[in-house]
This record gives sequence, C-alpha cells and structure tokens, in this order.
Amino acid sequence: MAESGAKPLHEMTPDEARGLGGMLRDLYGPGPDVASVHDEKLDNPDGTSFGIRVLVPEGTPRAVIVYYHGGGWVIGNIEESDTLGRQLANRTNAVVVLVDYRLAPEHRYPAAADDAWAALGWTAQRVTELAGADVPLVVMGDSAGGNLAAIVAQRAKAEGAPDIALQVLVYPVTDADVDNASYVDPANQLLLSRESMIWFWDHYAPDAASRANVDASPIQAADLSGLPPAVVLTAEHDPLRDEGEAYAAKLAAAGVPTEHRRFDGQMHGFFTMVNVLPGSAAGIDYAVEQIDRVLAGVKA
Repeated sequence: MAESGAKPLHEMTPDEARGLGGMLRDLYGPGPDVASVHDEKLDNPDGTSFGIRVLVPEGTPRAVIVYYHGGGWVIGNIEESDTLGRQLANRTNAVVVLVDYRLAPEHRYPAAADDAWAALGWTAQRVTELAGADVPLVVMGDSAGGNLAAIVAQRAKAEGAPDIALQVLVYPVTDADVDNASYVDPANQLLLSRESMIWFWDHYAPDAASRANVDASPIQAADLSGLPPAVVLTAEHDPLRDEGEAYAAKLAAAGVPTEHRRFDGQMHGFFTMVNVLPGSAAGIDYAVEQIDRVLAGVKA
C-alpha cells in the first residue's frame, strides 16, 4: 500500500478512503462456505436504516456473535468483513451477525453507536430463531467496531438487558486522547497513524466535547463493574495500544473477568488481514480459544 503512491489516509476524502477497503477485500479472498447467509435491513425510528448480514454455520450453533467492523466510523462495510465473519462462524460454531452501521461524515456521532445498539437489540430478540436455541450472546468488534462493542456492553448493563456472555474487543478505540505515548510514538505511524485517527475523529465527532461521552469514549465510564467478561487484543505498533490496554486494566480493576494479550510485532489492522498476515491467523486463533473457553463455562 505504501508503494502504491496513494495519498495518506488523512489527505483523502471519505469516498477515496473507502476505496482502500475494496483493495483489501481482494487481498483477503472469499471466506469459507457456511450453511446459510441472508441480509436484512433494519429501520430506525427517525426514518434512517442500515443493514446486517447473518452467517449461520453448519451444525447446531452454540452462540450468536454480533460483530462490528472497524474503519474509524467512516470506512468499512459488511462485504469487507464477510471473509472474517465466515471464518469466525465456522471456527466458533456460532451465528455471526455483521452490522453495516451508518458511516460518518454523512451520519455523525452518535449514529454508529445508535445503530450498534439497535442491531444488538434486534439480534437479542431473535437468538432462538437464529440459532435454534436460547444460546449465549457475544459482542465483538475491531478498532471502531471494538469501540461499539464496548459501548453496547455498557449500555446493556445500564438497561438491564440483553444479557451478554462475552465482549471481545480487538484493538478498540476507548478514548479520544491523541497525545498519549502510543499515539505519538514514531514506530506506530503505520496503517493507522495519529494523523489518520484525528481525521477519523473529526469526521465522526467534530464536536470535541462530545468525544468525552461514554458512547464515544467508553473508558470515561465512572463504573465498569458488572460488565460482561472481556477479551482484549492489542497490537504493539498501534496508536490505540495504550487506550486498549488501559481499558483492559480498568475492567479488571472493576472486577470484570478480563483476558488481555498484546500481539508483539503487529500493527493496527493485523487481525482483519485474513489470509494475508500470519499475525491475523494468530489473533483469530486466540480470539476463538477465548470464546471457546467462555462458552464452555456458560450454563445452558
């Protein structure tokens, strides 16, 4: 990508940046076959709508995973996360619901968070229909999607429902501090840089004051106790490393069962580089192992 001569992300328009995703999707290749795939459109009360894709594995599903893709709330879609979603469905023997939440700047904060919550509610009401039984519900996401997974886990606690068995946060955005050590480290200015994160935040939440809200920066929540068990993956060379690790530490300090692993030598984005990076395979292996561990301990 660096050798392509393309402009840096933070110098692109959102439409130009969205073209990068198509290039990456071609690198990933198609995902494995699953038992069934169908798309749905969910309508919001304000007349807007967004899509979801339901991937059902062969056999009897043992969980439903709601997956939120990354892309700084500006880029990304379910087509680009389809290969990963299929792998997760087959590897975890879970129904995977990919969420095509509305993107900024056409739909600014809190549109993505609102859609993430609506998708979780839709799924929670249909767990038995989707999986054939009342199986555990898992929320998962990478980068901005990890942000959304953390946010809906907090909101489910606040609302008293739905019951979430596990939150899997892959190098999540948890804060809006662009001046911490991992943000300013020259070794971390790779696929994601400090400048590109500022670009994402400016498109998604241009009102800087709103970024301190818990449905934008979940680490700002006063009390994290009582949240679902968490698995947090971070990358060594990632501007988001420190805030992801700080959130894992804050969860653990609040008594939330938390597993964290930093993937040394990896950059932001490694997890979703399916069929491209060995680090992606290692990250997916770890996530699947942790999901297996938690689901094995969940009473039916």
